[in-house]
Amino acid sequence: MNAPLAVKSSMSSQRLQVASATAFASIGNVGVGFDILGHCIAGAGDRAEVRRIDAPVVRIAGIQGCVEVLPTDAAQNTAGAALMALRKALGLQHGFEIVLHKGIALGSGMGGSAASCVAALVAANALLERPLSRESLYGFAMEGEAVASGGRHGDNVGPMLLGGLVLATRDRLVRLSVPPSWHCALVHPHVVLETRKARAALAGDYALSEFVAQSANLALVLAGCWRGDAELVREGLKDVLVEPRRAPLVPNFARVKQAALDHKAMGASISGGGPSVFGWFEHRTEAEAAAVAMRSAFADAGLDSDSFVSPIDGPAATLLPAVDTGEHA
Repeated sequence: MNAPLAVKSSMSSQRLQVASATAFASIGNVGVGFDILGHCIAGAGDRAEVRRIDAPVVRIAGIQGCVEVLPTDAAQNTAGAALMALRKALGLQHGFEIVLHKGIALGSGMGGSAASCVAALVAANALLERPLSRESLYGFAMEGEAVASGGRHGDNVGPMLLGGLVLATRDRLVRLSVPPSWHCALVHPHVVLETRKARAALAGDYALSEFVAQSANLALVLAGCWRGDAELVREGLKDVLVEPRRAPLVPNFARVKQAALDHKAMGASISGGGPSVFGWFEHRTEAEAAAVAMRSAFADAGLDSDSFVSPIDGPAATLLPAVDTGEHA
């Protein structure tokens, strides 16, 4: 796990006033772990530049990139809300100003809202006199995520903070061991599915037998990852609780999922709230071939798409080299 981060200016002995960080995209739920299991992926991410300011406030100074229409009221912005929670908890007398560089589309099922708040937190943390551990940032990240999703859940922010596959409970993050050869293919169709709409699809009654089956499948996936046993994962990576209710929201989902399974996926499902679809594979070559077939299945529904192939043990949010120029990048 990441140790507390501290940054010193290379230009003087004074405290660094500006820091930047990138948080990478994530696959929430991983099918069987609704709201508590996720992993990050290489290939897409959000960057936040955070400036320490004297005023005791949090400001959104700018939003750039693939998404520009986001709330600039800090309390309504995931990055702003996360830093407001950080300031309040630590009793900070100074404030922060944020510029967001969006590289993850919103409503994509790739953790776009979570990435903004995690990147901002990691950058702001580097400006503190006593930077916190990544685990200690978890609660603030969930506060930010709640602005977009309507609830505190860690399956996106947890893996972004620690990297890799993470079990994210209400109060704890546990990074799980995964064989380095295991890869995922994630395909994002060019259609927006808002998180709140995806969660609304889950309303209704559930049978006790469904919960028992889902618990068994989650246990098999966790045990398979821990032991490096692909057959256990293959047996367990089947979402019987959430996927059936959200599948109608994802165009051509059944064919996209089958394309992954036809290319030796250990399992495939909806990434986060959708509409992106992911598959887990024992080898990168299988994931790359599957990504092509999954994009073709979306194309059959008239949708362009992007694909990402990454180790399941993906990268944690990264603090970037920063020089305080006195101006925003």
